[in-house]
Amino acid sequence: MTFELAVCAVVTAAALFYIFYLPGQLFLGPEKTRASYLRERKDAVYENLRDLNFEYKAGKVPEADYHSLRSSLEDEAATLLAEIARLEAKASVAGTPRS
Repeated sequence: MTFELAVCAVVTAAALFYIFYLPGQLFLGPEKTRASYLRERKDAVYENLRDLNFEYKAGKVPEADYHSLRSSLEDEAATLLAEIARLEAKASVAGTPRS
């Protein structure tokens, strides 16, 4: 009985150690910036547009829905592109040395 209890305690301790152990160095990935977020969102919107076009051509989306969805996705893409351009312009102005 005590042997089984000791084995259960060791297995439980090993499982808890495995689950909650944090190594000394954690890789958190690259830092997210507003521009990188906007580029990822732009890629997702373009992919949604491609999918919408495919599904419309396959006859899965009615024409009225297609035009309204396409319009909203294109508006979102234009907004994202404008903000990306604004951020890049601000970064290039901030990065140029003044004489």
